[in-house]
Amino acid sequence: MIDVHCYTVGPIQENCYIVRTPGSERAVIFDPGEEAPRLTAALGELGISTVEAILITHCHFDHVGAVAAMHAATGAPVWCPTLETGMLENISSRLFPGIGPFEGYVADHTLAGGEVLELAGMTFDIRFTPGHSPGHLTYSVRGEDALFSGDVLFAGSVGRTDLPGGDWPTLLASIESLIAEFPPQSHVYPGHMGPTTLGQEQATNPFLRELAERA
Repeated sequence: MIDVHCYTVGPIQENCYIVRTPGSERAVIFDPGEEAPRLTAALGELGISTVEAILITHCHFDHVGAVAAMHAATGAPVWCPTLETGMLENISSRLFPGIGPFEGYVADHTLAGGEVLELAGMTFDIRFTPGHSPGHLTYSVRGEDALFSGDVLFAGSVGRTDLPGGDWPTLLASIESLIAEFPPQSHVYPGHMGPTTLGQEQATNPFLRELAERA
């Protein structure tokens, strides 16, 4: 079982994850949205000496505000959705009033979905799951029934589609593809709120009734 540590950061209460195999000194970081000093301190507290990658589900500011700072602190390369590299480079152009500013970052690598990454002793399969944002990605950990879903799916809710590049039918199709591909017991580690499972959301999430009615 992988070792997942969640740190809820920033005014939007975004979930950043530090993920490793049990006891390993190597890890990856998902979506460092803010509070880089706190996240850097957490790496030390966990005994992690090497961050092999910073993995981004999508480039809304609350998920990438601390990317540049965490790269500077760890030296880890940044993997970004292909369609959202411009958003990462120009974070401060898409902020709510009173938020930021944040330092942009030029991605070291890009992902479009369909790739496989071997990092920190784990195998990640990348799935293209747009709808909340145009290039959104979901990362599954092979053999672990674990999905890092960003803002696609939440416990009892789904990602909003009223931001630029959002689209409800596209988001619903992305969620449907995850339900079709992965087992119900798959743990969902979302970008906001607490963890859940695919099966729990399929059975109880009011936003997914349309999918249930199709079955």
